[in-house]
Amino acid sequence: MNELKWNDRFNIGVESVDKAHQRLFSIVGKLINLNEDTAKQQHACQEGIKYFKNYTLKHFADEEAYMQSIEYDKYDMHKHLHDNMRDKTIPALEQELEEQNYSTESVQHFLGICVGWLNAHIMIEDRAITGRTANKWVHRASDDEMKSLEKALIQVLHDLFRLNAKLISVHYSCEDFSSGNALCYRLNYKSATGERIQVFLAYEERMILRALGDMLGKKISRVDKTVVYAMRVLSQKLVDCVAAFFELTGAYELERNDVLTFEQFIRTFDKEFPPYSLLFNTGGKGYFAFCIKK
Repeated sequence: MNELKWNDRFNIGVESVDKAHQRLFSIVGKLINLNEDTAKQQHACQEGIKYFKNYTLKHFADEEAYMQSIEYDKYDMHKHLHDNMRDKTIPALEQELEEQNYSTESVQHFLGICVGWLNAHIMIEDRAITGRTANKWVHRASDDEMKSLEKALIQVLHDLFRLNAKLISVHYSCEDFSSGNALCYRLNYKSATGERIQVFLAYEERMILRALGDMLGKKISRVDKTVVYAMRVLSQKLVDCVAAFFELTGAYELERNDVLTFEQFIRTFDKEFPPYSLLFNTGGKGYFAFCIKK
């Protein structure tokens, strides 16, 4: 989706919904084109995010009314995805743009998350409404569990890396927040009874370089083997620390700690997204994703 263009295969078969989706594609497509002109970048995003936000609110309400009219059995989960995008993700992206004065990085975050979310949501969750595909958000953790995990991660990111994290999404669906330049790890755990869980961590490269540089007191300019290994060890430490606040791996033993490419990370969730899938902005230093798959 380097060029965001509507294709009829995106249709779900409901005219009002399909027209709204085409309009959303058009809005974000224009933002991508305007973003190529740095002189227009700030104004384009200022106006575009206002329109995107207002149009999204109206579209979500219309789509939810349609789902209720047909008594869609996955309505609650679908609405929760809408609420997360409307109440958490868009306001957080807007705040980042304003705080960073529409920097190139903040604009890339905004466009990357919006384009990725549109792709995943329209192509999967919206098409599932009329049975054209299967849902990928099959399981939903309780709000209390999500809040507990959010607090644990914010505390541990601060303690371990001195990063002030803020939640972007509680339903991170593998949107590319760094043009593929992310360092990803998969930690495999097994219990005494044979139960398994996998914990995934994805770090934006610039976050890693800044965090490690601050820890070592020197500038680090690139991700090399030393950085990859250091973050592998720190990732295990991060999960251990989170488990002290949030019941996670206490009854499990670590089997493997693998380094993944961002493409491998995404493919892990081809069939369904995990119930715990959070995305954070670490105080303007980069994005961080944390997922638990059982």
